[in-house]
Amino acid sequence: MKLIPIMLAAGLAAGCSPQTETPAQVTGASDIEVGRYLVKVGGCNDCHTPGFVRDGGKTPEEQWLMGSPAGFHGPWGVTYAANLRLTVQNLSEEDWVAMLKTRTDGSPMPWPSTHAMSDDNKRSLYRYIRSLGPTGPAVPARLAPGEKPTTPYIDMTPVFPEPK
Repeated sequence: MKLIPIMLAAGLAAGCSPQTETPAQVTGASDIEVGRYLVKVGGCNDCHTPGFVRDGGKTPEEQWLMGSPAGFHGPWGVTYAANLRLTVQNLSEEDWVAMLKTRTDGSPMPWPSTHAMSDDNKRSLYRYIRSLGPTGPAVPARLAPGEKPTTPYIDMTPVFPEPK
């Protein structure tokens, strides 16, 4: 599989506005291969695949992106990494692209990274995840700030030590 990144618009011609930025785009032999690549390099499995980091990335692909029952606790409340394999079954491709373009809630999800992806790469990601098929349980619902989780969770509450 050979993936060729298309570079950002290289120079701006004299008089062109710098606001005309074109997102970089990953291309490959198929949308599925591009989507798989984006999952790998985008770190999606780090949160959305239980045990992926712990096993050094050796989790079989059949188990990828099924979400996690362990929450991320912080000032925003508690969020859970979604079962993306179920999520894409309930969204059209257009809704997926719009979500990755505009959503901002759900820390610690790196939404600015998904906003920066090209629409074609968002579509490839959708098609790849959908190709894996729906499986696994839904994750717990998000909890509001102050609510205590009954599931395992990672505490991401910032602690600022007193100055000495």
